[in-house]
Parts: sequence; C-alpha cells; structure tokens
Amino acid sequence: MHSGPDTGRIERNRSMDPHKAKAPQKPTPAFIGASWAALLLGMGAFLIGLWNAEMELNEKGYYFTVLMFGLFAAVSLQKTVRDRADDIPVTNLYYGLAWFSVVLTLTLLAVGLWNAGSLSLSEKGFYAMAFALSIFAAIAVQKNVRDLAQFKPDEDEEPPAEPPLEPPYNPYAGNY
Repeated sequence: MHSGPDTGRIERNRSMDPHKAKAPQKPTPAFIGASWAALLLGMGAFLIGLWNAEMELNEKGYYFTVLMFGLFAAVSLQKTVRDRADDIPVTNLYYGLAWFSVVLTLTLLAVGLWNAGSLSLSEKGFYAMAFALSIFAAIAVQKNVRDLAQFKPDEDEEPPAEPPLEPPYNPYAGNY
C-alpha cells in the first residue's frame, strides 16, 4: 500500500497489538464544556417543549419519564461497554439489561410520538431530536467523568506516612 504524502493516508503500524491498552487521554476543557452544553440544551429544549405543550399532565409525565429513563439507560450502557473494554467484569445479565433498556426507551418514545395525535409532525421531530441530543450528550458527559477520574488522585487513599522519628538521646534513661 502506497502512503506517500500526496495520498493523505496515514499508514497504520501493522506490528501494533490491538489488545494492548492505550494510554488514556484527558478530555479537553472544550470537549467537556461542549458535552455539558449539549446535555443542557437537549434536556432544556425537551423539558421546555413539554412545559409549553398542550397535552394532558399524564402525557407530559410519560415523556418526562421516558427522557429520564433514557438518560439513565444510555449512561448505564456506556459504563457497561467501557467496563468490558477495560476488562472490568460485567455480568451478561446486566449487559443485556443495559442494551434492553436503551432499546425499550427508544421504542417507548417512538410509540408515544407515533400515537400522539395532538402533536404536529414538526413537534414530534422536535421531541425526537431533543431526545437524541440529550442521550448522546449524556454518554459524552459520562465518558468525560470517567476519563477525568483516571487523572484524579484517589480521595480514599491516605498520604504516605512519615517514617517514625527516633526519640532524642536521653543520657538519663540508661540507654547510653
């Protein structure tokens, strides 16, 4: 494979072991800020849309619950997938439940919007896009939190103890 400077390709090192762990990179402040901004924007838009919607309170509660469940399910799935990638044991049951929860959340939102006769097509699209933005942003925020935790010293660890000091020499103690 030719990889001259004119091709714009980056040749991969074929001797690299794909199973070796890569050194973690600290997320940049720009990415952290963008992730939080996207999460607040997506959730804010969804919730303001619900507040202003002309639907019954039980419908608003349904969509609010779907949003909260979706955020939890997405973060849980991200953590589960990352745990497995980092060789942290995760049971198949929990891994399956995490995937099932994300699929269930998406299904509940789709069914709710499909059957919402009082919403226009543009309102349905608005809720779907605000939901999608919130879910992806929640995953990014969770990733940032986990990545930053690797660069922070453990709070549970005590600082190393000072070596014990020898008592000063006392000529009257009889140890001379």
